[in-house]
Amino acid sequence: MQKEMKLFPKASAKAQSAMEYLMTYGWAILVIAIVLAALFQLGVFSSASFAPKAPPGSCQVFRPNGPGTTSFISTEGECNGELPQYVAQFSPNSVDAQSGYGASNTYIKIDTTFGGGESNYTMTAWVNIPFYNPCSGACGIPIAYYNPGGGLGLETNGGVGLHRGNGSDTFVPFPALAPNTWHFIAVSIKYPNYHMYQDGVEENTSNTGNYMDTNPIYLGAEFFTNGATFSGDIPNVQLYNASLSSNEITALYREGIGGAPIDLQNLVGWWPLNGNANDYSGNGNTGVPTNVTFTSNWYSGYTSP
Repeated sequence: MQKEMKLFPKASAKAQSAMEYLMTYGWAILVIAIVLAALFQLGVFSSASFAPKAPPGSCQVFRPNGPGTTSFISTEGECNGELPQYVAQFSPNSVDAQSGYGASNTYIKIDTTFGGGESNYTMTAWVNIPFYNPCSGACGIPIAYYNPGGGLGLETNGGVGLHRGNGSDTFVPFPALAPNTWHFIAVSIKYPNYHMYQDGVEENTSNTGNYMDTNPIYLGAEFFTNGATFSGDIPNVQLYNASLSSNEITALYREGIGGAPIDLQNLVGWWPLNGNANDYSGNGNTGVPTNVTFTSNWYSGYTSP
């Protein structure tokens, strides 16, 4: 008579072996899972971290007849929205890097003039703010300031503002920006209409008050001696002496953080801030950085539009 096969003891042995394996290596597996989750959170495994990065000056505007001319101008180099190798990092020494007041020691100074009064212009930039300091009421975060106390900025409680330095600010509400996330900010003025953009979304208002322009422009701080300061990263600042349309602003946003200018005829300055503060518009408006660093580890929180 054949012996009856006993399957259950074998199954029980396999289960016991599996449990012993988990007890032995479970903690190691858990640690690895936590580390991988942290690396994903830091953007190490994002597509941006593995994509090739464009070196400084890889794309620029060519003006064969010299700065300020508009005949036969074109872009040259790799100008297909390649991700930059570096971005400008601002780490000011202000008491409160977002809402405090006092002189900033971190900025980029650009000696150029544009617009003023009732003229039209457009400014765009990408920004990444690592944190927001608490404050009472609306607190301004400057991106680019170009007159005593006035320029393009954000509010910590949400919104894009154009502070014009003559008591006639223009502000439109947007959702508060998420920290450690890249955002596209733009203002396009077709006087008296002010079109503000945040990540491709448009809000607009009108204001008949004039605004001032006095060079130089300061990136990352209010007019050098007073006001709030910017803490975080800024690349790809573009300035035009015309009002770009909603479609043009949307196109710039969709190009992403490495996008080239879209209206060369009216381009005043283009500062990719990819490793330096040079003006790649061909107009020679190169900036002078003070205590600004250019970091290659910038891509955490960035997702192509």
